[in-house]
Amino acid sequence: MGELDGRTALVTGGSRGIGRAVALRLAAEGALVAVHYGGNDAAATETVAKIAESGGRAFAVRALFGESGAVDRLFEGLTAGLADHDADGLDILVNNAGIHSVTSIGKLTEEEFERLLAVNVSTPVFVVQRALPLLRDGGRIVNMGSAATRIANPLQIGYTVTKAALAALGPSLANELGRRGITVNTVEPGVVLTDMIAPYAAVPEAVAGLESITALGRIGEPEDVADVVAFLAGSQGRWVTGQTIDVSGGTYLGPIAAE
Repeated sequence: MGELDGRTALVTGGSRGIGRAVALRLAAEGALVAVHYGGNDAAATETVAKIAESGGRAFAVRALFGESGAVDRLFEGLTAGLADHDADGLDILVNNAGIHSVTSIGKLTEEEFERLLAVNVSTPVFVVQRALPLLRDGGRIVNMGSAATRIANPLQIGYTVTKAALAALGPSLANELGRRGITVNTVEPGVVLTDMIAPYAAVPEAVAGLESITALGRIGEPEDVADVVAFLAGSQGRWVTGQTIDVSGGTYLGPIAAE
């Protein structure tokens, strides 16, 4: 028996990286997982297959965030997929999908910033809005923020602003939904070994530099984040709401004493 047997979950951006690890983890605990993706059919198919190979249940839903009507397409696919699996309603929503930007304030364009806002802020807000009629009492909402909101990086200014806005959503939403037993929390990963940082991780000096400012002495793995999401999604996380949880291994907490 899994912790999440009989539950349903939607993981946006669930076909790769942290999202895939979250989808796999929730499915391993027994949840039926809707794996949302933007356009990489092969990655989504692979994620669903991995879940099935491990005895879990999942289906893919395609919707390219940032395009007009994307949230409508997401929920059309979600409701159809749930029906195909003799399920209705939603128990867990993980707003993981997002886009990154490496641009200084002097080079940030209106178009780039508007796209960051559309995908990283507006879309999660309206995904929550559309999910609420489906979300059962006692449900869970987990928003994926970033430790960039704590660690200043001038090349991430636009991205950082959007992740800070997403984190600000949590407490107000938690306060509104608390009487229904629905918890809302934000998880903020640091640098995690995904496709996005693969070029950076291939440079030994860059990896060593990051490890030297991280209390736990290594770069994160997607599973490190997925385990925290699973905790918040399960019964043991029932008394945690309105919180922002740093999942960076203690990156840049301050000077690290020499051994």
